[in-house]
Amino acid sequence: MSRWRPLAFALTALAAVSAAHAQPAVADLQVCRQLADATKRLACYDALPLPATPPIGPVAAQAAAPIAAVAVPPAAPADPVAKFGQESVKPTAAAPELKQIDSRIVGKFQGWGPNTRIELENGQVWRVVDGSSAYYDLQDPKVIVHRGMLGAFYLEIEGVGFQVKVARVR
Repeated sequence: MSRWRPLAFALTALAAVSAAHAQPAVADLQVCRQLADATKRLACYDALPLPATPPIGPVAAQAAAPIAAVAVPPAAPADPVAKFGQESVKPTAAAPELKQIDSRIVGKFQGWGPNTRIELENGQVWRVVDGSSAYYDLQDPKVIVHRGMLGAFYLEIEGVGFQVKVARVR
């Protein structure tokens, strides 16, 4: 029994030190919170010491388990057409991946050059990224934006004989 007494003493002392350190931290936060000047308040918060990093290992995993068990409700699925061209290269399992979208360019379309932005009827804006240029005189042409390999997107314009490599801007 005498063997465990130093360990119990050390744990008691550690708990007392932790409690003593917790009180000034709360007081320091209250002092910072009362500062009216935003710059001084931020400097006050920045000067506060950070808590010790949690231990790494099985004990930490068991302690974190109750926190990880809190479920966050899934977000409502977004309109796949609105997300087309803005998702990451690696698609998520929850969202269906569209292969293409159909729209049109509203008004007179006179062609493109490098970095030209093309606004579609659905509100999306695509930028020409392949450095190509061409002149056309078209009125309200239909367009198809489809996926290529490795996350590339291509714009096909009705009345134009080839595709333009594009990237979604908006």
